[in-house]
Amino acid sequence: MDAVALVRRYYDALDDHDYDALEELLKPEFVQHRPDRTFADREAFVAFMRDERPNPATSHELESVIAGDGRVAVRGRVIEDETVLFEFADFFDIGDGRLRRLETYSR
Repeated sequence: MDAVALVRRYYDALDDHDYDALEELLKPEFVQHRPDRTFADREAFVAFMRDERPNPATSHELESVIAGDGRVAVRGRVIEDETVLFEFADFFDIGDGRLRRLETYSR
């Protein structure tokens, strides 16, 4: 799977609540840094998304996806029904065909 398809599959897994697929996309040492917290590994991230996500009824609308040199940048919006809750920018590092690191910024 190429880098863009991998990242698109990540958002599909989140939006579809397919946490087994999400786990397969992430390296065991996956780390996410975001404004409100850091997830230090894949298990912590997947557990949060599955069990503690504040609003699981949202979906991700991707506006742009740019890839190169093992990195992918995404600009998009998190929506519920047709309401935009916030905008985000995600920056992924990819290694061995899986997501290794994610930096998330939102407004």
